[in-house]
Amino acid sequence: MGEIDYGSYIPPYQQIAAELIADIKSGALQPGRAIPSEPQLVQRYGVARATARRAVAYLRDQGYVFTIAHRGSYVSLDLADRGLLPEPPADTSEADESGD
Repeated sequence: MGEIDYGSYIPPYQQIAAELIADIKSGALQPGRAIPSEPQLVQRYGVARATARRAVAYLRDQGYVFTIAHRGSYVSLDLADRGLLPEPPADTSEADESGD
């Protein structure tokens, strides 16, 4: 985490966004919680502020975050409803309780 592959065909802002999306999907970043600020992204990834800003804008455009002016960007609350989170595993506990 925190490493940009400048030899990759994937632009740095998309690499940052992909790591944040992975954190959202894994549950490390919960709905309604703040994502790292632009200055924190600059420090973590060693990129220009414009690159960090573009990564956040990409997440916003994809529906993963919403931004409140002068407050920050937060993980969207309705990700599961919009199919942006993986489906939870099927609950098989009822089948195990059949007593057969």
